[in-house]
Amino acid sequence: MIAINDLSFHFGGRTLYDGASLHIKPKDRIGLIGPNGAGKSTLLRLITGEYSPDGGSISMSNDCSIGFLNQDLLSYQTEDSILLVAMQAFERGLEVQRQIDNVLHQMEKHYEDHLVDKLTRLQEEFELLDGYTMQARAEAILEGLGFSTDELQRPLREFSGGWRMRVMLAKLLLQKPSLLMLDEPTNHLDLPSIQWVENYLTTYEGAVIVVSHDRQFLDNVSNMIVEVAQQQLNVYPGNYSFFLEEKSLRNEIQKNAYENQQAKIRQTERFIERFRSKATKARQVQSRVKALERMETIDDVVDQNARVHFRFNFSQPSGRQVIELKDVSKAYGNKVILQHTHAMVQRGDKIALVGANGRGKSTLLRILSGGEQVQGERNEGYNVIQAFYAQHQLESLNVENNLLDELKQAGSGKTEMELRTVLGCFLFSDDEVFKKIKVLSGGEKSRVALARTLISEANFLLLDEPTNHLDMQSVNILIQALQQYEGSFVCVSHDRHFVSHIANKIWYIEEHEIKEYPGTFDEYLYWQQQREAQRASAPPAPAPAPQPQKTASPADTQEHQEARRTLKQLRGRLEVQEKEIEELERQKATLEEEMADPTIYANPDQLHTVNGRYQRLQQSIDTQNTAWEKLMLEIEALEKKIGS
Repeated sequence: MIAINDLSFHFGGRTLYDGASLHIKPKDRIGLIGPNGAGKSTLLRLITGEYSPDGGSISMSNDCSIGFLNQDLLSYQTEDSILLVAMQAFERGLEVQRQIDNVLHQMEKHYEDHLVDKLTRLQEEFELLDGYTMQARAEAILEGLGFSTDELQRPLREFSGGWRMRVMLAKLLLQKPSLLMLDEPTNHLDLPSIQWVENYLTTYEGAVIVVSHDRQFLDNVSNMIVEVAQQQLNVYPGNYSFFLEEKSLRNEIQKNAYENQQAKIRQTERFIERFRSKATKARQVQSRVKALERMETIDDVVDQNARVHFRFNFSQPSGRQVIELKDVSKAYGNKVILQHTHAMVQRGDKIALVGANGRGKSTLLRILSGGEQVQGERNEGYNVIQAFYAQHQLESLNVENNLLDELKQAGSGKTEMELRTVLGCFLFSDDEVFKKIKVLSGGEKSRVALARTLISEANFLLLDEPTNHLDMQSVNILIQALQQYEGSFVCVSHDRHFVSHIANKIWYIEEHEIKEYPGTFDEYLYWQQQREAQRASAPPAPAPAPQPQKTASPADTQEHQEARRTLKQLRGRLEVQEKEIEELERQKATLEEEMADPTIYANPDQLHTVNGRYQRLQQSIDTQNTAWEKLMLEIEALEKKIGS
């Protein structure tokens, strides 16, 4: 489907690819991995044609269509509802629908045969495009990505960047391109939505390339891992777990080959040095010199599993009780977040706050930090020093500072050597510590902001999605740092691998209350599965006992009697309407049997007449169905009124 051959590309003086090759076949589900700055997003833009390669070629079949989800889509805004934006995926279907509406409008004024023919052709095309299910498919995907039914008619501009990205993802999924390319899709999804996307991608009919640092997501969706390393595209036929095993094996083989070659080189160099001045050995010396020059050197293995050798300590431990919330309630207008809830963080608690977006996780972090006004009590314990990390912390970095100066201003009192050690733990080595903040990528800024948070002498951390924009090596470093951290923290994250390695308690918000599970994330998931299974198998709750009815006032009785009379009339009209629809459906079935006769197609005039009758019947049926639906709505409203 797509062939990348001998690709070379340079960006800002750096060589990202040098002789790289990759073949993408239909049904491939590729996880594209590598450290930040290796060129993963660049490869996707090369495939779309946004960038041109400096060498080599990228060729694709004529029928290959590409859908690309990238961070640039966050800037797209419109007054259209999110349902209409998602339905832009059905470009041809919407155009045919517009033409059908236009023809029907013309037929209301002038009923002509050529309009009937045109309508027939358009309706056939509309049916082939599954036009009658466009809206239902768009609604199903948007709701799968976490939108409620009520939100589907809201304008796109009212949603935050992360939710707008979900709408763009829904549009791409509805387009069903031959190749679907997703750049960090899980950064903007909560756990239920991530699981929904996983299920969708595993059955996707086309090829998929996903750039992600979510290990479990890659495990669940990919059947091939492509690693961007040393300017090459290294292919591993399996999911991420297979990649780790195979990579370890390949590294071991490469390490042995490298060490053997280095031993041979040292031996050859010693021979050359020893016998360089002996005329009798001149031919042998020259032969070995040429052999060294011709030798294709084997690269040493680059260890990407960095270890943190710095302990993030603090001088003053907190008291036993860090934060307590008592009878706390929080609402934004009519939207209730928390209601009369209690929670406590104790020293040594490492809490992961999990759940779907919109439940109030970020709001709860701000309440814990004291940044939100609430009803109820927020009691902070003795000697608590807190630090709050969220994505907006990146904006607080001074872009004119270099990395060292930025950490010096964190107020930790550490020496320059200690700060260099910290930056080294976060993958900034040697002269990189003098780079300006303004030239860093989003992932690099995240690492600097995290380093600032962890050296701030805080004994209580609040972390909101700290793994967003971090590569796997950086996530691994953060896991180790938090495992070593001796204080307390509450962390919001949808990265299941990350949460399962750092948390000893799980918080979740249910029925506007903070609930706690006293165990690891894996244990929590198992408990949730068991709880849901028990709920599914439990017998339905008994119906509530009938309440004594109030004695109706004369006015109420008169009003109800009038409503009952109207209801009786409407039901009579509905019965007539249903009989008319049944008669029209019977006529349509008879006409369809007539149209099945092959002799009709041999006579163009007769075919034209029959088609016209069929279209008029279908229009009558549609009109009657619309009237029936309107009657049903009126009847349901009256029944509800009388029942109340």
